[in-house]
Amino acid sequence: MAGAAAEQHRLTAVVECWLGRPVLVVGDAMLDEWRFAESDRLCREAPAPILTLRRRISAAGGAANTAVNIAALGGRAALVAPIGADVAGDELHDCLDRADVWDRTVSQPGRPTPVKRRMLAGSQILLREDSGGPDDPPDDAGVARLLTALACATAELHAAGGTAPTLVVCDYALGALSAPVRAWLVANRERYATVALDAHDLAEWRGLAPTVVTPSFAEASRLLARTVARPADDHAPGRGAGRDLPLDSPDDAQSDGPSELSVGVAPGNGRGTHPDAHRPTTPARPEPTAPTHPEPATPPHPELATAAGRPAATDQPYPAEDQVTRGGTDPADAGLATTDGCAGLGASVDATGSGMDRAVLAESRLAELRQHTGADVVAVTLDTDGAVVAGPDGEPSRSHSNPVPASHTVGAGDAYLAAMTLALAADAPLPIAAQLAQLAATITVSDTGTCVCRREDLLTALDRPADGGWPTLVDADELATIAVAHRRAGRSVVFTNGCFDVLHPGHVRYLEQARALGDLLVVAVNADGSVRRLKGADRPVNPVEDRVALLAALTHVDHVVVFEEDSPARLIEAVRPDVYVKGGDYPPELVPEAPLVRRLGGQVRTLGYVPDRSTSAIIDRIRAHGATAPVAGQA
Repeated sequence: MAGAAAEQHRLTAVVECWLGRPVLVVGDAMLDEWRFAESDRLCREAPAPILTLRRRISAAGGAANTAVNIAALGGRAALVAPIGADVAGDELHDCLDRADVWDRTVSQPGRPTPVKRRMLAGSQILLREDSGGPDDPPDDAGVARLLTALACATAELHAAGGTAPTLVVCDYALGALSAPVRAWLVANRERYATVALDAHDLAEWRGLAPTVVTPSFAEASRLLARTVARPADDHAPGRGAGRDLPLDSPDDAQSDGPSELSVGVAPGNGRGTHPDAHRPTTPARPEPTAPTHPEPATPPHPELATAAGRPAATDQPYPAEDQVTRGGTDPADAGLATTDGCAGLGASVDATGSGMDRAVLAESRLAELRQHTGADVVAVTLDTDGAVVAGPDGEPSRSHSNPVPASHTVGAGDAYLAAMTLALAADAPLPIAAQLAQLAATITVSDTGTCVCRREDLLTALDRPADGGWPTLVDADELATIAVAHRRAGRSVVFTNGCFDVLHPGHVRYLEQARALGDLLVVAVNADGSVRRLKGADRPVNPVEDRVALLAALTHVDHVVVFEEDSPARLIEAVRPDVYVKGGDYPPELVPEAPLVRRLGGQVRTLGYVPDRSTSAIIDRIRAHGATAPVAGQA
């Protein structure tokens, strides 16, 4: 388990490194209001509960909560956003002051502060009332004040930190980031070292050349739907490409605040640079919806259609933008594409991904999403299905999420975005940044309210013992307990199995590669009877006691377990691995255990064999040598 301890040290070092790092947050700030009530009867007028209000709390939401999370994690956060000159605005100022956020917001008389009001009975959200939004955009004078505030805050942070600040853009189409503001940010991109973008409409921001973007599945679908009809040369890759894209939003754009995040298990890696190490909470990350994150999205209902034939505002994209297609017959070619002009490419699904593996769809189009957004890193968030992430090398990685009540996850995406941004600004490798982002989001969802991750909580989570005192050799029951404990600590589990009869360099290299895909490597070994049934009566050469002893001595192996059956299916169901690995030069779809692993929420990877290294070849050479060796006493 020395590898896990080294991993924790690397993660902790990044958290220490980002302390005091200057970050400017700009975008749609809002107030989250929580009203907690009790109900013990229904009213006579309608089948509705009678609520008795017991308490009320307010919290920063949207861009404001991202700034609060950055400050809580140890960054130096400044917020530039339009705020109404009203009671909600005063409460939001108080929230920022309590969080030690540099409040550089701009007062907008006559423009209400956006508010998301939730009414709860117990932990159940009964309704949400929204006020403020795109119908109340800042006037010309307000835009001018915003631009001045942006320039001043940028210079202020640069002077305080002695280096170019980081920029976080939170565009939830509530009116804060009008065309002049977007144009200013694009024109001044070089004033910021790292740029993170969380936007409902990414098409408006490609000229920004962000470091990282975090679209939900629906937002990614919408982007591809809008770009599919454009000529290919409109999307030439490169940091400066795409600056001629229009900056004006469509007049009919709808918004519901920040994208949502259902938090789950932290991905993991950090051992080496293999990008497939994650498996966003954090992180992953969001599915579009509420003020700061996940409430179940409500699909559009025909009966809500307006007179213009467009559905009433919901958390879902419009019909013209919500169709995606899995293209081709090869799973490697599957992808997101609009159904317009794509007949015959494959099975059509809506932007929620109903009836389709959204992770497979998203992974197949990460390169195009990077091209269309101009971002170095793209993290497509899948709410309850986690997230998929890819960096400049194009290798996708996956994170998985654990279901929690929706009232616990509001703002978890802000925590994810804040930690991801700080980590990338501190030059952390993408696997480390993603793991910290997922862990930050994971530890914030223990109770109802708007999520904020504090630096001390993150360090405490990282300081937990990596191995819990468990032995390397375990039985099936112990292994299931170990897997659960590691997931709670934000670590991902990699599982592989085999006979490992004569351990050789090919095995060692294979296990090293498997370990790089997560935080914990479990090796399941076929018992002697199972090996005989699979390989023949003359196998195994080495008894299971010897085989597991050698495997347990390898640095990259965390736990070894023996199974008697011919298939590891029972162990897979108990462990529920984040990544299941097999050796072979064939696609994951041909792995017999693949359907089971995917049903349990994991991913399947195949790793190629090391040339000229196999147990059978070694045994054949030994036997050939024995047949030709001279008998003692003969010449």
